Amino acid sequence: MDISIKRRNYPADNQSWLGSATGTTSAQSVALDLSTFTKATHFPDGYLKSGLPLSKRAGGKYGLAETEKLDGFLFTPTDVPADTATPVGAALLVHGIVRTAKLPVAITAEQKAANAHFIYNEEA
Repeated sequence: MDISIKRRNYPADNQSWLGSATGTTSAQSVALDLSTFTKATHFPDGYLKSGLPLSKRAGGKYGLAETEKLDGFLFTPTDVPADTATPVGAALLVHGIVRTAKLPVAITAEQKAANAHFIYNEEA
């Protein structure tokens, strides 16, 4: 797993999906399963944008939440290495207020209902 410390500016990342600072000081460290993401959709610029919905997968790694299960949101932009078989460390926001219209991908009503740790603001 790549947990090396790097410094990088992410000019395109936009955390306007955060409805408040609630939960931002208690993000959890997780390992991402990059095979659940698509380059053209989720990391065309070489990194995952913050706000992607994540769920815990078999084996303990986290990947893109595509079903009703939603464990949290990617809190900060995360580099994707050339070898996507290598898991990378990331920060998972586990509770807070989320502006759904500002997320980088849409989430379903089932996903919202499955996680009571978030308040969802539907307004832009």
